[in-house]
Amino acid sequence: METLMRSADVRSLADRARNVRIEILKMLTASGSGHTGGSLSAADLVTALYFYKMNHRPKDPSWQGRDRFILSKGHAAPLLYAVLALSGYFDKTLLGNLRQVGCPLQGHPSSKLIEGVEVSTGSLGQGLSIANGIALGLQLDKSSSRVYCLMGDGETQEGQVWEAAMSAGHYMLDNLCAIVDVNGLQIDGKCSDVMKVEPIARKWESFNWHVFEINGHNMEEITKALDGAEKIKGKPSVIVARTVKSKGVSFFEGKAEYHGLTPTKEELERALLELGENGK
Repeated sequence: METLMRSADVRSLADRARNVRIEILKMLTASGSGHTGGSLSAADLVTALYFYKMNHRPKDPSWQGRDRFILSKGHAAPLLYAVLALSGYFDKTLLGNLRQVGCPLQGHPSSKLIEGVEVSTGSLGQGLSIANGIALGLQLDKSSSRVYCLMGDGETQEGQVWEAAMSAGHYMLDNLCAIVDVNGLQIDGKCSDVMKVEPIARKWESFNWHVFEINGHNMEEITKALDGAEKIKGKPSVIVARTVKSKGVSFFEGKAEYHGLTPTKEELERALLELGENGK
């Protein structure tokens, strides 16, 4: 990918992220079950990965040269499903059946049911360990492929995350880039009240990671960080992305209750208007 982003390219990515948010809201409303806040907060980050940075082939999901994406915060499955559908991994009409009996789009992503899902995730704290193993295997195979792992800030309250962070630093996994969606909220309220995770950037640095701290909704900052991470040698990289829970829908933003609350039909109509889509 080009490392210099033109303003038109940034706008194009931002528009893709808008479409991703629209699909997330539609499928969650149809389902009546799922996780809104963390899917919307990370939409810009995952959009940039799939439509700018990662090497992948939707028509050949098992291509050996692909980069790998691990959604450690598996409850944000609607985000992954929207991006995979819009990338061409499966027909977009399937999104309307989220969490329905017989539909492969389960509440947490399953690698056995959906092409493009690298590993089944959902139990928080495990994704970085999985990403470490994949990254180490790729290094042993002398592969140029990279591994990206998206976590939530509440997830970093899990001890396994820091064991994995220590291991990645020790093995100098410079083909690994972790991304932490720091929206400040989790299902029980503010992360700072449940279990303080700050100073999160300094913690990663202490485990021998190169840290990029950015606005997780600014496409220019996101793409620069992704480009920068690819150039770091001798240590893994982490992007500490400051985000807003439920970003993109003003009346959902910054509210812990929308971690796992889905929009009503009336709220969907209002949200789609804000996002410039009339839903018809």
